[in-house]
Amino acid sequence: MSMPKFLLRRTLQGIFVIWGVVTVLFVLRAVSPGDPATLMLGEGANQELIQQVRAEEGLNDPIFVQYADYITDLVTGDLGYSWRSNREVEAMVIERIPATLELSIAATIVAISIAVPMGVISATRREQLSDYGATLFSLLGISTPNFWLGLMLILVLGVWVGIFPTGRRAVGFGEALMTLVGTGSPGELLTWLEYIALPALTLGTYFTALITRLTRSGMIDELGKPYVKATQAKGLPLVLTRYKHVLRNTMIPIITVLGLQMGTLMGGAVITETVFNWPGLGQRFVDALGIRDWPLMQGIILFVAISFVVINIVVDALYTYLDPQVSVE
Repeated sequence: MSMPKFLLRRTLQGIFVIWGVVTVLFVLRAVSPGDPATLMLGEGANQELIQQVRAEEGLNDPIFVQYADYITDLVTGDLGYSWRSNREVEAMVIERIPATLELSIAATIVAISIAVPMGVISATRREQLSDYGATLFSLLGISTPNFWLGLMLILVLGVWVGIFPTGRRAVGFGEALMTLVGTGSPGELLTWLEYIALPALTLGTYFTALITRLTRSGMIDELGKPYVKATQAKGLPLVLTRYKHVLRNTMIPIITVLGLQMGTLMGGAVITETVFNWPGLGQRFVDALGIRDWPLMQGIILFVAISFVVINIVVDALYTYLDPQVSVE
């Protein structure tokens, strides 16, 4: 199967996945307690106004009609309006994407830059002090709750030492980069780095530990294969064998995990964003959950689902580049 056909098939599969997510969200909203019209207007609204809103929003229609209308609106790009702020859900989601995307990418960079070298060192120095240290770090990283680590980082580095801000996002990466290009001043970029350092470290620690263990086990498995001995017999430098051949073959499962975890970071940064008061989708979802703003919650979850699908398609496409033996069938 050619790559275009493969991507088309994966895209169609992704559309069915998104349709399933949308259906589950609609069912959850339909069976959740409470009258949507009352939630929109507040508890003090009179019954006449509630009935008027129910008629305008189609809440009196049969459930299948409501479902068809909901799917039709989504296909046409209409995510509806927030019940409480009366703003377009699409705008409320889009304005928070940059902050969440910045945090997710920064956490991924932290994880990769620490985990891959540590995993290689651990695999090539088995049963040595560095291997035991990497193993201990992985155990602590996987076992440590994100909210606790975030609070400890705020307390130690933000309050006691005072070298990092304790929360918020003073400037976006795009604004900081434009300032650097326009004026040549790195001040705003440094400010952005100061504010994102602790959230990115908090969010990336768990995945750092996970990728470290994955890199170590993959490297050990690859180092025992015949082609490694063959390259050594040909006189190739050991460093070249490890990093050009062994590490490249190890990267396939790592990229799989990174792709899946990138989607997880996009939707799972709720706790980290809440701890650091980071103005991303996670914090907005928590706010919407607290007031049961279903259209906004549905819009955020739908965006996360689409992100998962897109990332998985990209990861599958990268397989064939890293390993030509991987089939696209």
